[in-house]
Amino acid sequence: MPFFKNQIKPLLAKIILLIFVGIAFASIFFVGFNFLEEPLALQSISLLLAILLLVLVAIAFSFFKNQYANQLEIENLSNLINDLKEQLNEALDSADYKSIYLANMSYEIRTPLNTVLGMLNMLKQTNLDPDQKAQVEIADYSSEHLLQLVNMIIDNARVDDGEVELNLAAINLKSDLSRLFKIFEYQAWEKGLELEFKFLFESEAKFLVLGDVAKIQQVLINLINNAIKFTNNGKITIIVDQTVGIDDDQIVTFYIKDTGVGMSSHEVKRILKTSNKVDVSRFTDYRGGGYGLSISRDLVKLMGGELKIESKENKGTTFYFSLQLKKTLNVQVPSAEVKPILFDKFSVLVAEDNRMNQKVIKFLLEQQGADCTFAKNGVEAVDLYKILDFDMVFMDIYMPDLDGYQATEKIKKTRKYAKHKTPIIAVSASAFDEDIENAKLAGIDDFLAKPIEVEKLKELLVKYASIDEPA
Repeated sequence: MPFFKNQIKPLLAKIILLIFVGIAFASIFFVGFNFLEEPLALQSISLLLAILLLVLVAIAFSFFKNQYANQLEIENLSNLINDLKEQLNEALDSADYKSIYLANMSYEIRTPLNTVLGMLNMLKQTNLDPDQKAQVEIADYSSEHLLQLVNMIIDNARVDDGEVELNLAAINLKSDLSRLFKIFEYQAWEKGLELEFKFLFESEAKFLVLGDVAKIQQVLINLINNAIKFTNNGKITIIVDQTVGIDDDQIVTFYIKDTGVGMSSHEVKRILKTSNKVDVSRFTDYRGGGYGLSISRDLVKLMGGELKIESKENKGTTFYFSLQLKKTLNVQVPSAEVKPILFDKFSVLVAEDNRMNQKVIKFLLEQQGADCTFAKNGVEAVDLYKILDFDMVFMDIYMPDLDGYQATEKIKKTRKYAKHKTPIIAVSASAFDEDIENAKLAGIDDFLAKPIEVEKLKELLVKYASIDEPA
């Protein structure tokens, strides 16, 4: 509307000026005609013309003044638009830098972490005495905690950018969350805190619930991590209450209680405001504290709940939220000992430039009954594929000489690939949506993120090796 007003004002001024000019000329003709018919006094004519001249000068002055003011306003608006464009470009550059930084950080951490978790998994398969088992378990939990933190940062960035959707699946909250809580149990012990978690049931669960377990875990990671950071002594208590059922729905309430520094009512209100990010500037002694509260609030809202807070300064804080989840049949199969799922000869080409990661994936694939051949770069992978027969290819995306995308392109141009259509699986620590999409565009069949999850690896083998699910 202001734009149209600015355009209409000069137009009206021009119309008014033209009207007055017309009146002035009409008056002059009128005076001249009357002077010829019946001569008027010279003084009267002079006075009338002087008045007309003054009116015209005043109108002209007003017109040019408005024109000048409008020109200044246009210049100011133009400068403001240019400034806003510069600020927008700077913001976009900053956002791009943030995305690139997170991608690089994720890749740099996930790559060695893949090796650590893989080696620990190998260690657990060996004969260890009780003390060694406890030490390996602590290292395993600590490594998984680091992985959870990396995932939290990446996932929080996605939520912050509005790039998140719910992925509903059948979940057993007790089995799926117990391991997560155990990870934080070790973290709490390192700080001298006690961490207790318990599950409350209406009865022995004969059903599962439909929910997004990854989002639920993300909220809990944010809140538990926050509780530990803001608690110097005392206890962290986590309760998952499943005692309320309504027909086909289950009400699940999560409580995270701490005995930490607490918050004032003003700070609680500020956290719960959906339009504001959480300000934790007063907590200067808690590096990283408070991160993820606004993310958790938004995720809980996305899942149909509401994050609530009860807190007293120097007494502690309780975060809690309830979710109404659909019940579904309990079709989980009891866990069994590790058995290979490949019984016939199954040859796999693995393109991986990191030797430690080679050992990890070799262990995991051989555990499932596969024979592995390794290539240390894309060039070797293409050459080996041409001369040897493989049932599947695991292709690291980032390799020297020839990366995974280029190697895949060359493999798919061979006669052997045209005949056998060998499945090619991308393997990378950089597992952003963009990486997965780029892999699809390159013609890669599927994507396996590092650190490698055994269940995901088994799913891919079952999918592309034409075998039945293991019993």
